[in-house]
Amino acid sequence: MAATPAARALKTSDVLELLALAALWGASFLFMRLGAADFGPVAMTWVRMALAALVLAPLAGAAGIGAALRGHAGAIGAVGIVNSVLPFIAYSYAALAVTTGLSAVFNATSPLWAAAIAWWWLGERPSRLRALGLLIGLAGVVALAGGEARFRPDAHGMATGWAVLACLGATLGYGLGANLVKRWLSGVPPVAVAAGSQLLGALVLAPVAWWAWPASAPSALAWAGVVALGVLCTGAAYFLYFRLIARLGPARAISVTFLIPFFGTLWGSVFLGEVVTLTMVAAGGVILLGTALATGVLSFGGRR
Repeated sequence: MAATPAARALKTSDVLELLALAALWGASFLFMRLGAADFGPVAMTWVRMALAALVLAPLAGAAGIGAALRGHAGAIGAVGIVNSVLPFIAYSYAALAVTTGLSAVFNATSPLWAAAIAWWWLGERPSRLRALGLLIGLAGVVALAGGEARFRPDAHGMATGWAVLACLGATLGYGLGANLVKRWLSGVPPVAVAAGSQLLGALVLAPVAWWAWPASAPSALAWAGVVALGVLCTGAAYFLYFRLIARLGPARAISVTFLIPFFGTLWGSVFLGEVVTLTMVAAGGVILLGTALATGVLSFGGRR
């Protein structure tokens, strides 16, 4: 009898794909930094989602999931807004004021929000250990936000405090989106959700993006960053992620969350010369510990 995804041993190819996915999602914060100033958050998000939809559409077509898209268009569109449009805009805004590494560390709080919303909305009461994880993760968020957030505008008119709140709002959207998928789309093929959410989200955002399109033509570097963001960090990354879910199961695939802060910090340090602060390292470690406990990745007395 074939092993279930969660039971089979990890292969070298699985580990390499997890690392590749973490590297891509970590790089998304770098590419947002490159394009946010020229495009603005809304226009950049629209280009990102439109390109991702173009990448994912052939995969969705090959999988023959047109009926699933048509039958669940409303729910998929809502997920596209909550899980992509709003978080992408929020992170793009944050990229104007905070570092790549800091955005990537805040991104690790997404599973915390997902667990908290599942508790509040779906009645999925966590064990004492997972509840402790939520509290530990929250303490890390408060420490990191308190150490980095400043609401006084800098020389460029930006305040890091609003950017930090935007990052947290984005991760809250990711957490809510995960629960919407679980509640409304549990039987829908994941590739349909991925492709449909990007396509419908881009269509909803198009009029606003047209109004917010930059008056000056974005630079070649900004275009390169946004194209990489849409094609690689969104379209190709979603493909890798859902393939990993199919092979390893969702619990193992979500472990990529713990690698993203490392890659986000690495890319920002190497390519933009960003400084890694002690507050980021310490608070990020606390957030990751809390996330590991809250999601059940780390448990005592169990097999994890």
